[in-house]
Amino acid sequence: MSDISVQLQQQVSSAIADKTVLNIIGGNSKSRLTRAVDGRRIELADHQGIISYEPTELVLSARSGTRLQEIEQELKKNNQMLAFEPPHFATNATLGGTVACNLSGPSRVYRGAARDFVLGTKIINGNAQVMKFGGEVMKNVAGYDVSRLMCGAMGSLGVLLEISVKVLPRPASEISLVQEIDQQTAIIRMNELSAQALPLSASCWQDNKLYLRLSGATSAVHAAQLRLGGELLQDDEIFWQQLREHQLSFFNTDKPLWRLSVPPTYTPLEVPGECLIEWAGGQRWLKSDASAEQIFAITQAAGGHAKRYANNSQQTVCQPLQPELLSLHRNLKQAFDPHGILNPGIMYPEF
Repeated sequence: MSDISVQLQQQVSSAIADKTVLNIIGGNSKSRLTRAVDGRRIELADHQGIISYEPTELVLSARSGTRLQEIEQELKKNNQMLAFEPPHFATNATLGGTVACNLSGPSRVYRGAARDFVLGTKIINGNAQVMKFGGEVMKNVAGYDVSRLMCGAMGSLGVLLEISVKVLPRPASEISLVQEIDQQTAIIRMNELSAQALPLSASCWQDNKLYLRLSGATSAVHAAQLRLGGELLQDDEIFWQQLREHQLSFFNTDKPLWRLSVPPTYTPLEVPGECLIEWAGGQRWLKSDASAEQIFAITQAAGGHAKRYANNSQQTVCQPLQPELLSLHRNLKQAFDPHGILNPGIMYPEF
């Protein structure tokens, strides 16, 4: 292990001995997405560097503190990319923070989420043990898929040390189309198109406009353009980047911002506020003054869940879990962090 890895392991050991809570920090670019953790900081920003990159194998391994910018610049040299288009939110965004939050961009429903591209991880668990899971191939199926369990755990199950991810070639051609359409019709159309053999890579509805991105072979993109109609979106790369990074005017608000995950085909939600829809209807951004209880009730009735997305306090961030799921989460926390020292309460106050 590197010197920094050894130091991180020692910090976890000391926290166990001192019975001290640890606040695990990467680039600290995503703190607004979670509940605040009052504990001793354990910082990973200096634990950085690409360990290996095999362009012909489409696999990259890096330390958790490696900045996304560095990784994406290296991939670009070989015309490759992180296909799940992770948002940065800041220049110091890291691979570890991205995986810990399981953050994916506009292409998520068409190419896969961050967890779908994670091949392996090395972590320090709550017993200060270094553990390695998975590998560097997609068909590594020995035992439980613990590497993907780390995706979205917000550092509550282990300190991420190293991560291996699958990468993909950049598309040969890419254009975006836009057309006027109401919300109900847009939801129906996005789902109909998702079931067809089209080179879709992103979709978004806002202000009665439906945006569709086509990516792939030039001939396939051109054929799809003729079939779908609509106007070409100028500066479309900027549009999708601003959507990914929450830089569109929609996100410039003083109202609470919510991320709603609901079945893609679900009709427009009857909740006060303004909505932006992504992922063929599966992800809906809501800015609203409605109470957390009201929003949780509406999304639960729709078969989904909600999360507050601009929060830096001890308020409720994630939708309360049902008893069965709460028990499962408790058991996982106990197995990986029996002393309860790794980012406790970062998602749920119960653990």
